[in-house]
Amino acid sequence: MTQLFTKALAFAKAHIILFGFAKFAAGLIIGFGLGVYFLPILTAEKGLDDSQLASLSTSIERTGTFTRDLEDSDAFHWGEGVINVSDSQIWLDGKIAPGPDYRLYLIPEFVETEDDFIAIKDQAVEVAMIKAFENFAVDVPSHIAVQDYPALLIWCEAFGEFITAARLTAK
Repeated sequence: MTQLFTKALAFAKAHIILFGFAKFAAGLIIGFGLGVYFLPILTAEKGLDDSQLASLSTSIERTGTFTRDLEDSDAFHWGEGVINVSDSQIWLDGKIAPGPDYRLYLIPEFVETEDDFIAIKDQAVEVAMIKAFENFAVDVPSHIAVQDYPALLIWCEAFGEFITAARLTAK
């Protein structure tokens, strides 16, 4: 009987240790995932206010619209609002889903999937990193001719994820 009790106790100890390790691993994975999601939100720059958006509106040359219903957009990868373009700046009056390592690209044709963007990425021009998730503005480097591109796209470089895209039309 004592031998049976000893085996049962050893079995229980092994399961307690295994369960403790599983809890630790699950907490580590969940904590890492939450950190990846929330760190960009906590470190994001403040977007433009209404007066800054109004002052930029006089220089709009082209405009487009981000919508949530694009093929590769989902609950974690989306954009909504109006994206405006001048020779020297691109700015959003709207929001994009928060995330790490976002890049704004001018692209030679409108795409709405990761695969389609990857196919033309070598023809795309990276304009800037995006550091705000609402009403952001980025400067266009002087060597980029924005009028040569009919569309733009936001891409998560760290995870290779499509966020959103828009066709550009003359104002």
